[in-house]
Amino acid sequence: MKVTDKLLTIKIVHTVIWLFFVVIIFYVLYSGISGKVNTFTWISIALVVGEGLTLLVFKMFCPLTLMARKYSDSDKDNFDIFLPNWLARNNKLIFTSIFIAGLLLVIYQTLKN
Repeated sequence: MKVTDKLLTIKIVHTVIWLFFVVIIFYVLYSGISGKVNTFTWISIALVVGEGLTLLVFKMFCPLTLMARKYSDSDKDNFDIFLPNWLARNNKLIFTSIFIAGLLLVIYQTLKN
């Protein structure tokens, strides 16, 4: 497999995983806003927390980013994922904020019932 093909494969996989986590983060937010907290809400929360722990272990880098670094010397934030550069740069801040808001709302909804 050529280097460009390896990087492309990592970018596709990374983008699909990113999209999955965006969906479950917004599901947590939806659950908190609507009050429809269920098993899927808690599974989503656990998955996002697991992702956060993974980032901590890898010094705030996604393991796929570290893999992709072997195949690129680009200094762009989106060299390893199909996102606009500004979103790749601010990804953790944006989606952590949304997740925390959703988590707080889920906790509120759970405690009020």
